Parts: sequence; C-alpha cells; structure tokens
Amino acid sequence: MPSYLRRPEVRRRLLWVAILYVAEGLPFGLFSDVFPVAFREGHAPLTEIGAISLLGLPWTLKFLWAPAVDYFRHHRLWMLGADILMALALGRLAWAYGVGPKALLAIGFFTVLSATNDIAIDGYTLELLEVGEMGVANGLRIGFYRAGMLAAGLVLIASTYIGWRYAYLLAAGLLVMDGLMCLRAPRERARIAVREQGLGRELASLTRRPRALALVLALLLGALWLANDTLRWSRTIPHLLLYAGMAGLIMWGVSLARRDKTAAPATGGPLFGALLEITNRPGIIPVFAFIVLYKLGDSAIGFMIKPFWVDRGFSAAQIGTVSVLAGIGLSILGGLVGGYITDRIGIYRGLWVLGIVQVLPNLGYAWCAERLPRITLGSPIPLSHQLLLYSVSGLESFAAGLGTAAFLAFLMAIVRKERAATEYALLSSLFAVSLRLAGFASGFGAHDLGYAWYFFLTFFLALPAYLLLPAAHRMLRAMGPHDRPPGVAGPVDGAADV
Repeated sequence: MPSYLRRPEVRRRLLWVAILYVAEGLPFGLFSDVFPVAFREGHAPLTEIGAISLLGLPWTLKFLWAPAVDYFRHHRLWMLGADILMALALGRLAWAYGVGPKALLAIGFFTVLSATNDIAIDGYTLELLEVGEMGVANGLRIGFYRAGMLAAGLVLIASTYIGWRYAYLLAAGLLVMDGLMCLRAPRERARIAVREQGLGRELASLTRRPRALALVLALLLGALWLANDTLRWSRTIPHLLLYAGMAGLIMWGVSLARRDKTAAPATGGPLFGALLEITNRPGIIPVFAFIVLYKLGDSAIGFMIKPFWVDRGFSAAQIGTVSVLAGIGLSILGGLVGGYITDRIGIYRGLWVLGIVQVLPNLGYAWCAERLPRITLGSPIPLSHQLLLYSVSGLESFAAGLGTAAFLAFLMAIVRKERAATEYALLSSLFAVSLRLAGFASGFGAHDLGYAWYFFLTFFLALPAYLLLPAAHRMLRAMGPHDRPPGVAGPVDGAADV
C-alpha cells in the first residue's frame, strides 16, 4: 500500500468518494435495468420501451445546466434535493403503477435529476481530492459506481417477490438514504471567487465579441442537434435545425457589426464563462481531439460484442452471466488496479501504458471471430470455444477498467477546481459524443467487413490518440503538478525525458 494511503485524512476522502459514487450509480442502474423490465412486464409495446432510452438524453446535455451547480455551489444540497425528487418520481410510478405517457414523463423527470446529481457529485469530488489521489480515487469511482448499478439489480430481483409497486418504493427509500448520506459528507471548501460579471454583463459582452459568441452558438446548435437526433423535434417543426442555424448566423452578424475589442471578456460570466475560458487555453484543440479519440477503439468494438456472441450461438443467459455479471466484477477490479497504477507511474505514463492495454482484447476478439464458426442459437457450443470467448471477454472487461481509470484521472487533472462541475461536464459530454458516433458507425463496419476484420481494425482506431499525447502532456504540465505520485518532489512526471 502506498504510504500516503495510510494517512487518515486521505482514507477519509477516498471513503467518501466510494459512498458518493454508489449514490451516482444507483439511478443509472434503475434507468438502464429496472425501467425497461418493468414496462415490458406491464405489457408496454416495444416502441414505448424504446422511448425510455431516448430519455437518457440529459446525461449527454448536462453541461447546459452544470454552470448553475457551479454558481450556487452547495453540492451536498444539490445531491440531497436530486435524490429526494427522484424518490418522489419513483413514488409516482408506484402510486399509479402502469405504463404510458405519464410514466414516461416521470422517468424523464427522473433522468434530468439523475444528471444533475452526477454534476454535483463530480464537481464535489474534484474539489475534495488532492493532487496525486486521482488514480486510486478513479478506481474507486469506477468500482463503486458499478456497485450502485448492482444495487439497482437487487431492486430488479426484489420485484419478483414483492411486486413492482413495492420495488419502486424500495428504490425510492434507497435514494432517500443516499441523499441523507451525501449530506453528511465533509462541507464544501470555501468558494474561490472567479466571476466578476453578472449574467447581464456576460450576455452584453458576447454581443460585442464575435469569436466568443461563435463558440457559444456552436455549443447550443450542437446540443440542439443531439436533442433533435433523439427526440425528432424536426418532425413537428420542419427544418428546425436550418431555422436555428439562420437565427444563430443573424446573431453572429449583429455581434460582428458591434465588435468591440475593448469590451470585457465573457470568461468571467456565470453561464458560458467556463466554456470560453477552457477553449481559450493554449493547445486545447488537440486536447479536445485526444479526449474524443482516446477510447475510440474501445468504444467502437463495444456495441458489436453482444451481437457477435449471439451469432456464435450463445444464449442470453450465457451472455448475461459472463459478459455482464462477470464483466462488471472484472471492470471494477480493472478500475481499482488501473487507479493504483496511475497513481504509481503518473497520469501521462498511465495514459500511454493503459491506453494500449485497453485495446489489446480487440485483437483477441478478432481472433475469436476468425476461429469460431457461426452457430445457430440453441445448437451445442464446443467447450473449447466457450472457454476461449469467456477468456477474451474477461480480459476486455478488465482492460476497459484499466484504461478508464487513467482517462478519468486525466479529465480530473485538467479542470480548474473553481469551475470543476461545469468543465468536467463539458469534457465528459465531448467524450459522450464520440461514443454516439462510434456506436453508429460500428454496425456498418461489422456488416460490410465482417466481425473478424472489423474487430482487427478497431485496434488501430486507438493509435491516432497517441499522436496527440504530447498535447495532453503539455496540458497536464500547464495545469499543475498532477502527474507524479503523491509525496514525490521534483518536476512533473516525464518532464525530463520527453
């Protein structure tokens, strides 16, 4: 055990990280595992069940209201309020158990609150941790987030014995307990004053700074595109994106006409200040590209793994037992090991080493796809084939946890604590966009190339990020001494040999 982990104050902080991420993982587990099963057992049509997945949009767009959490702070009260209101939403589902538009509305309310809870927990955690604790802390985040999801699985199991109405009430009780526990976390640190502008001055400044306004409009149009891609608003309002783009162009033209280089910068504003500040940092564009690309190889294969299992004759029970239950356990272990390694060797070297490790199982899946024949579901599968695929699946889950721990440590290291919630929400949303793109393209790739060639090529999708690692390293060095093991004096890790 590293010596710094023996210090009581460090272990106390890490204990709270574990508790908070159980509270963050539980709502997502309810959303992804409990609601679809409850609706299906309530005889909801598949189209209505599919609509549940669309209600997960707030997790992608949470950066839009993250500034409110940063501005008002009191993270623990945000957590408590979100948990209590989520419990009330579950109470609504329990009181008038059934399916239909009102139930979907309650779930939509639930997901907005869950995303808000995520913002508060992530921002609080970033402020709580000290330099050098991020690797182990991220291992705990990954592991205990999964533990929260497993708690949702217990609610699912309980529904068999107590019925859905009482299962919802059980889940509501767990959320209230989570909120009360979060309220007992250490008090937030004293606020660091960074904002000199009110909202009115911020908006006035944007009307005189075309470049800043262009960034804000691009963010809002991107959010609208994501929302429309999910909710299909353009079916009701034809050419919605065209109209929004034209309105944005007019606003930008007005800003260009009123351009004033002496106007106060909007980086101190409460609404878009964090976006403008982070995009003004030297070298941030290649860092954004690095965030999009770092887990692209891992993401691109993830959406096709379970269809591959089905096409090789594995049943849903086999997939659930090995790929899901065992996979969760191994990803937890991988996160803990990856966090420990990242703290020992530094974030930069962790990104190097663990980034390669996380995509090595892609080559294993390519080998499986080439060696294992397609088998009709229900036909016997040779034991050697089962053991081969189970082994590769276990390695994939473990390696994904390793890479995620280093990646999350990097994201945490490059945000400023005074605006932690907003900046982290922006960066994690950028990563979420890459997941959507990878998922969309993976179906075409596996269909046109076949599983074996597609899995093989996904390994090489991880390599472009390595061209951008020097930019990531420069950002780490610019943001402070995050990249060395705790207690080690001297220059930032890797500075002398890069």
